[in-house]
Amino acid sequence: MMYDQTRAQQPAGQNRVPSERRTPGPEPLLPSSERDKVLQKLRHALNTFADTPRDALEEAESAYDEATAQLVTALAARRDLLRAAWADQDPESPSEAESEEFRNALRQYREITQRLLQL
Repeated sequence: MMYDQTRAQQPAGQNRVPSERRTPGPEPLLPSSERDKVLQKLRHALNTFADTPRDALEEAESAYDEATAQLVTALAARRDLLRAAWADQDPESPSEAESEEFRNALRQYREITQRLLQL
């Protein structure tokens, strides 16, 4: 468990409101609504396989194609956001705040790359 400085500085007994609670683990690569659509399509393919195997396979392939396209789009958008945070900074003589932004960006690149390599 990591040390949460903000939480440690709160007075004892002060509860956080539910909207301030973070979910454990990294942020999902795709929004839940998009994941749910793909999973629903895949479930439908699995459920109809016995009656129409070819149609079910085509639907499963479509779900796969949709998931990979959404993933590529989401990863490109995340890369663009990360790059925007540091690309205009001077890497030779960064201020303390810029150095922290660089560290944060590097950490995020590392985390997302490690997640991709574990797929």
